Amino acid sequence: MPEITQTMLEDALAYGRAFTDQGRTAQYIPYLRHVDRDLLGVSVRTVDGRRFSAGDSKTPFTVQSIAKVVALALALRDRGEKYLFSGRVGLEPTGDPFNSIIRLETDRKPYNPFINAGAIAVVGAIKGRSGSEKFERLLRYFRRLCGSDAISLCGEAYLSERETGDKNRALAYHLKATRMLEGDVGETLDVYFRMCSLYVTAEDIAHLALVLSNRGVDPATGERLMEADHARIIRSLMLTCGLYDESGEFAVKVGYPSKSGVGGGIASALVDRMGIGVFGPALDARGNSVAGIAILEYLSKVMDVRMF
Repeated sequence: MPEITQTMLEDALAYGRAFTDQGRTAQYIPYLRHVDRDLLGVSVRTVDGRRFSAGDSKTPFTVQSIAKVVALALALRDRGEKYLFSGRVGLEPTGDPFNSIIRLETDRKPYNPFINAGAIAVVGAIKGRSGSEKFERLLRYFRRLCGSDAISLCGEAYLSERETGDKNRALAYHLKATRMLEGDVGETLDVYFRMCSLYVTAEDIAHLALVLSNRGVDPATGERLMEADHARIIRSLMLTCGLYDESGEFAVKVGYPSKSGVGGGIASALVDRMGIGVFGPALDARGNSVAGIAILEYLSKVMDVRMF
């Protein structure tokens, strides 16, 4: 079982570059439409303190749906497992696109926290007297999990998300009508749009994945940032639901608990070993980074480390 090395990461990056022309940036959010699809970076943080990066690992990008991991971790801290999963959101994959409304019509409760409807319900469960207070709490927690105080809101992306977010508004109002969402719909959606518009780097999300892989403890500081059982729940959901309706195929090919975002990022947590962050904004038809998946598939084969 080979250990990760800088040469191995450079080779994985070179392999991934061959795939960037097979995808395109997210077209339904104007801000993302104009991102350079040829950008590509990867970063690794190991539990024993080693750090490796290659390519555009320091280039900021909007976190998008990877933020759902942080929202879920904070909501679990605030409300607990029973509150969230007994009445607000489920634990099952859907096989549907991430923004689908179909199953809400028949099942009321969102299937999991990583589809948009589920994430909106989770954001509604975060404690705070206002949307601003919820977002500030979420931002502070985000920075701690990523080990970076530089994480901040990309205003242009936020406005772009807000202006084109009608499908998410439909999901939120449906959740409110069926009592799956608490609090003010507008405030909840504003927190949701803001959290998806945070600027991060591949190095930041590698650190987030590292905390998850280390059972909720930041190895750099020794601080427990989430309960071990919460980290286990999140890793399990990342494996089964983290790449939307591509999650099963990804589990077979790569086998890492991972969460993607349409900004081109993927965070992967290898329990007790390392966190990996990749960034490649060229997406496949299901909204996942084409080159990012290629990098992770390469590393999975070379290191021979999989969940199964």
